[in-house]
Amino acid sequence: MQQIINFILRYKNFILYIFLMIVSLGFTIQSHSYHQSSFFNSSSWITGNIYETSYGITSYFDLEKENKKLVEENEWLRHQLFNKKDSIAVQLDSVLMTYTVTSGQVIKNSYANQRNYITINKGRKDSVKPDMGIITPEGILGIVENVSKKHATVQSILNENSNINAKLKNTNNFGSLTWNASNYNTVQLVDIPRLVPLVIGDTIVTGGMSSIFPENVPIGTIKKFDLNDSKSFWNIEVALFNDMTNIKNVYIVSNTDREEIIELQEETESND
Repeated sequence: MQQIINFILRYKNFILYIFLMIVSLGFTIQSHSYHQSSFFNSSSWITGNIYETSYGITSYFDLEKENKKLVEENEWLRHQLFNKKDSIAVQLDSVLMTYTVTSGQVIKNSYANQRNYITINKGRKDSVKPDMGIITPEGILGIVENVSKKHATVQSILNENSNINAKLKNTNNFGSLTWNASNYNTVQLVDIPRLVPLVIGDTIVTGGMSSIFPENVPIGTIKKFDLNDSKSFWNIEVALFNDMTNIKNVYIVSNTDREEIIELQEETESND
């Protein structure tokens, strides 16, 4: 306490000067509208910038949470989209749903090999099973091959063993989507008859002959085409919508009727 008193006594003139300056500044602002306006405008500018900076910092740290919310919303929207009926109303009863959609993230991605695989952070505990389809907001990515408790490996469409039913969006002609291991941005659509008219830029989507992917999921666009050796079918180069080198968020698509369909098909084939 004595030290505080000594400090005040030592600097009493300076303290008095500061006090009088504050008092005079207050009187000046109150008596002159221009000064008052300038003072408050400056104060508002400083406060506004502080709030803006604070909001920017808070928003940055909230990005992960906001991104998660968006992914979950997209998951729900895709769930509705894949199960919509011909009527205007969308069926919301889960009993009527054919496809379920679960969001996930890629933790490992390969695209430079002949047989490329992707690892995702969802597994058996999330009801993920082999032969489920994997898509992104841009298009198809691959098919689940192996599953552990918390993770799953996906056979990428950039795999020489990949074979997915696909079609021309404009004409509904079906073919098989394969990959010749030459370019990670391009896959091949084969078995389209030469009589089918093609145009560069036409969209390729998933077909309805698969029990893995819903129909009309985007794949890419026609990049170029020519006739095969037999001159009966087109060899079509498809530029992918997905950037296969930069995949993060994915959706696991499950056909709830798949087991029933497979069982019925096997029973029919065994009776022939």
